[in-house]
Formats: sequence, C-alpha cells, structure tokens
Amino acid sequence: MAERIATIASRVGLHARPAAIFAEAAAEQPVEVTIALEGEPIEEALDASSILSLMGLGAEHGTRVVLRAEGEGAEQALETLAAVLETDHDAQ
Repeated sequence: MAERIATIASRVGLHARPAAIFAEAAAEQPVEVTIALEGEPIEEALDASSILSLMGLGAEHGTRVVLRAEGEGAEQALETLAAVLETDHDAQ
C-alpha cells in the first residue's frame, strides 16, 4: 500500500471549496484513495472522493493527513492529490 503525508495549505482547511476541489481530484484517480488525520488508525481512514467525509475530517490549515492507495498508479495518484492539498486554492 502506498502512503503519502500531506499538509493542508488552505487557510480555511478542508471545508467547502477546497474539499470540493480535492474530492473531484480524488474521484479522477485510477485507484481508490483514503484520507485520515496523521496518527489515526488505518481503520479510521475515509473515502478521499467523498466531500462529506472530507468536511467531517475536521482538517484545518496546517493539519497533516495521510493519503493511502493500492494498485497500479497509486504512487502517482498520491503525489497528485498531495499537491492539491498543499496548494492554497483560496489564494488564487
């Protein structure tokens, strides 16, 4: 299983617009991706393509999250998604 830690760059955290942007990007990946707060058990990971799951995560600016995926293309998918999380889309 591939794993990547990312830091939430959005000043508002994973809420509304940033969550929607990330969920859409996750849904476009060739593998299923999960997201969890760093330090949480793997069983607590949520579907990264679910906007409701993302908003319920409670990830604020600066929070570190763990992205996980399995299968062909998992590493690239996680790199792509980490880049989305580490960009402050509100500043653009």
